Amino acid sequence: MSFDSLGLSAELLRAISDQGYTEPTPIQRKAIPVILEGKDVMAGAQTGTGKTAGFTLPLLQRLSERPAAKGRRAPRTLVLTPTRELAAQVAESIETYGRHLPLRSAVVFGGVKINPQIDKLRRGVDILVATPGRLLDHANQKTVDLSQIEILVLDEADRMLDMGFIHDIRKVLALLPSNASRQNLLFSATFSSDIKQLANRLLNNPELIEVAQRNTTAERIEQIVYPVDKGRKRELLSHLIGEQNWRQVLVFTRTKHGANRLAQQLEKDGLTAAAIHGNKSQGARTRALAGFKNGDVRVLVATDIAARGLDIDQLPHVVNFELPNVPEDYVHRIGRTGRAGNEGEAISLVCIDEHKLLRDIERLLKRKIPSTVLDGYEPDPNIKAEPIQNGRNGKGGRSSQPRKRAAGGHRGKPSGNSNAPKAARRKPAGARAKPQSQRSRASGGQEKAALLGGGYRGK
Repeated sequence: MSFDSLGLSAELLRAISDQGYTEPTPIQRKAIPVILEGKDVMAGAQTGTGKTAGFTLPLLQRLSERPAAKGRRAPRTLVLTPTRELAAQVAESIETYGRHLPLRSAVVFGGVKINPQIDKLRRGVDILVATPGRLLDHANQKTVDLSQIEILVLDEADRMLDMGFIHDIRKVLALLPSNASRQNLLFSATFSSDIKQLANRLLNNPELIEVAQRNTTAERIEQIVYPVDKGRKRELLSHLIGEQNWRQVLVFTRTKHGANRLAQQLEKDGLTAAAIHGNKSQGARTRALAGFKNGDVRVLVATDIAARGLDIDQLPHVVNFELPNVPEDYVHRIGRTGRAGNEGEAISLVCIDEHKLLRDIERLLKRKIPSTVLDGYEPDPNIKAEPIQNGRNGKGGRSSQPRKRAAGGHRGKPSGNSNAPKAARRKPAGARAKPQSQRSRASGGQEKAALLGGGYRGK
């Protein structure tokens, strides 16, 4: 099957041809015709299988078939994403495929100055890509009008729920026309029970599209585990990179501090490395990613915020320096390699503390990951397992510590101010009120219940 058979316009087919694509991926073959019909969609596919183009192409066509009203152009399509990187990737896809159409688009996210975004919105746009936090900033400042939205896309909806954006999503939905009067598209790499409940409440007779068993990893990704003591992981990583002459390696850690420390240690080992995580400015993150893509940076060390939205052509190697606390995050991490039909390798360095995390991942995948002990790096049998305190537990539940909002929700302004509860504002000098993002986390379960089970219809 070719793109010609999907009912796309000549302008879109020309843009697709410009990119060298000839055949649609399975998710594109199934999703594009349904979206062109105006139906609501709940679609899931493995990461790296073309989900973004699967909704970008048909929404561009639908908008181009109905010209905007004269005067100021309010956004007619809203794409919500959980992170800055994913927002930028979606915006780039819209620009690429819409280059031959008279449509305007904009992307807004936190971590950068808001005034240039305001200027672009004032000039009028048809398609707006946004992270929830920064979008609400614009709404509060009345610099964006969401009353004309005809198509809503929730991209990586599972990640948005996981990152605690349920409260912000609910606020955004309240600013849109009723869900019965708009087309709603929910795209996700995985489907959880929460996502299905959300879809049941917000989508109108949706078409369910799944092109792979949920929570599976691409067949072209070779996965392997190297057992090693925690204190020798960095040594083993440097050995693997040098011995096998890896030129481009994406490495995942659990924490921002751990990412910074590992990047510094790898630099001392003679490897060009950079860290990318939520505490980095948007400029620093953009420079690090650009250096990694062009080969100036050999090793990019990232936290899970980078597991979504990093689209790197033919990335050969992904390394789990530390296993994620949530099994589904393993799927998203290693999905950065083996994309678009290319082969990839996913390596996990596993110490005794992480054996339970590994079992949880294998249970999710319904398969055992091959394991090999490298000569000279055999684990010390006398070392006892210690509990892993960071983040959530291996069963996927939340820890007692609220999880900080990731970078996509950064509001670009202080969060503990007049909006804080009175009790917080009466705290003595020197005491810090809990940031809004963390106060939201404390009631995250109640917010999720209200949206998933309370009959909320986005009106």
